[in-house]
Amino acid sequence: MVTSTTPATPYQVLARKYRPSSFESLVGQDAMVQTLDNAFKVGRIHHAFILTGVRGVGKTTTARILARAFNYADAAGARPTLDLSKEGLHCAEIIAGTHVDVMEMDAASNTGIDSIREINAMTRTPPMSAPYKVFIIDEVHMLSTSAFNGLLKTLEEPPPYVKFIFATTEIRKVPVTILSRCMRFDLRRIAPEVMTDYLGGLLAREAVFFEPEALSMIVRAGEGSARDCLSLTDQAIAHGGGEITAQSVRDMLGLADRARIIDLFEKLMGGDIAGALDEARALYDSGADPTTIVADLAELTHLITRIKIVPSAAEDPVLTPDERGRGADLAQRLGLRILTRTWQILSRGLTEIAQSGNGLQAAEMVLIRLAYAADLPGPEELIEKLSSPPAEGGGPLAGPSVSAGGGGMQARAMAPVQRLQLAPVAAAAPQAAALPAPKSYEQLVALAGEKRDLLVKHALESDLKPVAFETGRIEIALTPTANLAIVSTLSARLKEWTGRPWMVTVSTRQVDAPTLREAREAERDNQRNAALEDPLVKAVMETFPGARLVDIRTRADTEEAEASAEGPEMAPIDPEDDE
Repeated sequence: MVTSTTPATPYQVLARKYRPSSFESLVGQDAMVQTLDNAFKVGRIHHAFILTGVRGVGKTTTARILARAFNYADAAGARPTLDLSKEGLHCAEIIAGTHVDVMEMDAASNTGIDSIREINAMTRTPPMSAPYKVFIIDEVHMLSTSAFNGLLKTLEEPPPYVKFIFATTEIRKVPVTILSRCMRFDLRRIAPEVMTDYLGGLLAREAVFFEPEALSMIVRAGEGSARDCLSLTDQAIAHGGGEITAQSVRDMLGLADRARIIDLFEKLMGGDIAGALDEARALYDSGADPTTIVADLAELTHLITRIKIVPSAAEDPVLTPDERGRGADLAQRLGLRILTRTWQILSRGLTEIAQSGNGLQAAEMVLIRLAYAADLPGPEELIEKLSSPPAEGGGPLAGPSVSAGGGGMQARAMAPVQRLQLAPVAAAAPQAAALPAPKSYEQLVALAGEKRDLLVKHALESDLKPVAFETGRIEIALTPTANLAIVSTLSARLKEWTGRPWMVTVSTRQVDAPTLREAREAERDNQRNAALEDPLVKAVMETFPGARLVDIRTRADTEEAEASAEGPEMAPIDPEDDE
């Protein structure tokens, strides 16, 4: 036995259910509405309009509302108006798309001259019931060249009862001969704050619970398109079982947690490659696509760069609290050179991932390259380093790189090149025994030289000034060119070398004392000046015109240099090891 049941009312998607039917309910196009309102008030209503903009901003909807405004009529008679608060005689049929005097044509499926000939023929007869015949041609850029040519004459001199409204997403493909005959309106992407308020009110009417963070994700994914946002909202309601949560939207869109993306970014900028790879793998295991992870990193890089240049960008309502707070902090700590190079590496990495057979492996290689190579010095920086005097005990590139473009963290402070050279040795060699703790700043410099850590040695000599020194604690002052990350690097190196923790703090006091390198150079200058005043040197200089004082060496310097030259041949093995 078959029981007959009444079919349920078909569900109407939010994009159709809440489609605007008047300019008061149109979202995010205030400039266009203001222009039209003024034109209607003074009776200067054009006969042809062209609406352009990205998908889903309301081009076809605006065309129907305009058709309704042209043909508005009530018991008092017909009169064009933008005040559509009260439904007129023709409004319902126009909004539904069934009015006989309002013809809609999709140019994507009617591209030829024959369709335009039909329109030209219809313009010869007056409207049947409404004041105007309105022709709405969607995606008008799809018309063929012959179709555009066939429309020109009618578009330039139409009958007084004919109005044309064109809509297109590709305004540059429309011939200028068409554009010059139309009043053009560029419909803008809907601002995030406007879209957020709109969706919030809509969900309140639908009695759907939502989390603000989830709504921000939807607005961001919608990219300023009302239709896209509404479609994603529909999908999110279904995915979340009647409610919209941040986790359900994240799962639906395949997004990574924004806070975890920032964690990953900070690990990359700090040179923690192992931690970055673990974080990326955790994001992948939680459902984030490798392409999405790298794309999110690129988006975060753009956001931080924008905040650095325009600090007010941190107040964007679609940003999460982590993006606002931590993004602004990173913008202060990272220089523009680092950020632009990071963007370039991530952008190229997206192409590599798309072409790779294994997206996760390609993404991990991009992250490794970013951590190691994103901070390599630029051409102007290399020129500056090669032109500057070499640091004692190292070449011109031995010391930490200095960026004039931005203070703070600078990502480069962890010396990725140095780690790249030392990591294999550290992995293969057994754990070294802890060395005695240095008792003075000079002993610390000597220890860095003994460990062949040129980065730390150069920083201790050229970028840091000792303020206080005791076992386990060092207070230093930084020069203007010093890299802040040397503080954490020095603390980690001391713990590694001595086997005990060290606290390295930056002094807030004004320190006028010179760095070790400045003091050494000043002493060398004093020695040079004293030598030039020596009577014997003066006599030599007078005897040999054009002679120059090239270097000054004491007897102790000479003996030390001779001992260093003989050392490798006479003592290939350390005497302490021999004992």
